[in-house]
Amino acid sequence: MKLQESGENYLETILILKNKQGFVRAIDVANELGFSKPSISRAMGILKEAEYITIQPDGNIILTPEGYAKASAVYDRHVFISKYLVKILGVDEKTADKDACRIEHIISEETFLKIKESVKKAEEK
Repeated sequence: MKLQESGENYLETILILKNKQGFVRAIDVANELGFSKPSISRAMGILKEAEYITIQPDGNIILTPEGYAKASAVYDRHVFISKYLVKILGVDEKTADKDACRIEHIISEETFLKIKESVKKAEEK
């Protein structure tokens, strides 16, 4: 299933929150993204139906292997694009983070790999 940008953002947020606090509930996602609980509930239903997440009886959201892979790929792109904008182009961190969040969804794999290569070379210096 092809995910929309918003679905990728939800998966990435779930991954980040899971790494930060060990568990994730819909309210945590709502608070992190600043969205209403009904909006998050609908999104979680779509992600669950697409088998990117499961929701435990206690409300804990778990990424499925496919969901984890997608979330990790989006997060990886975000991290490297943000680093590229800061370290190579000199963009301030807040702007770079905001821009990376948009770019990560539309950039080609070829361009992303070149950015990743540039960042790794800059970090080696």
